[in-house]
Amino acid sequence: MRRTARCDRARRTGGFTLIELLVAIAILAVVALLSWRGLDAIVRARETITRSMAEERAFAQMFDQMRIDARMAANDDEAGAPAIALEGGTLQFVRAFAVPPGAPPRLQVVRYRVTAGQVVRYASPPLANLGALRRALRGDVSDTWSALPMMRGVGSINARFYVPKVGWTADMSAVSEQVADGNNGVAVAQLGNAPVPRVVRGIEVSVGSSSLTRPVTRVLLVGE
Repeated sequence: MRRTARCDRARRTGGFTLIELLVAIAILAVVALLSWRGLDAIVRARETITRSMAEERAFAQMFDQMRIDARMAANDDEAGAPAIALEGGTLQFVRAFAVPPGAPPRLQVVRYRVTAGQVVRYASPPLANLGALRRALRGDVSDTWSALPMMRGVGSINARFYVPKVGWTADMSAVSEQVADGNNGVAVAQLGNAPVPRVVRGIEVSVGSSSLTRPVTRVLLVGE
């Protein structure tokens, strides 16, 4: 009896039982699962932050370029039409290049258009005369235009224009009417060589992205 009890005690202290091993394996499995979930959450959060930062940079670059185009916008009388327009989801600027005194004006047509979910900035070559400008305004982009992809994942571009006599409006007919009134007023004698006032003084641009719940909106000053 004494020898049997000694053998049983040695057997108990010599290793783990099957139940103890199963419990240890289960605990290790739970710890590994929790660790994997924590690591996966960290990786996903890092990817989300990286993607958000990339989108913010793309938005900033695009709106900075729009701000430059709005600041360099030509007068409506130079363009012979609204220098800034939104038609069919395409935001259009007529830009004026700085030229030496006495040189003829050089203009350029710039269009922001959503193509296959991507904003592309199309720019015509410099236009030296009114006929070339009218052809560029009437026609579509061609091989002579430069195309610069700006941002992906965009659904639409919307804009409102600030017209002093109207207020904020998205109605291009109201803008065109004010431009026509201004051009008709050119025939009336004016003091000195004062330029015709701009019709559009500000632009509110909204760009909708598939990754955002709300469009991103910026207000740009024209000619400032």
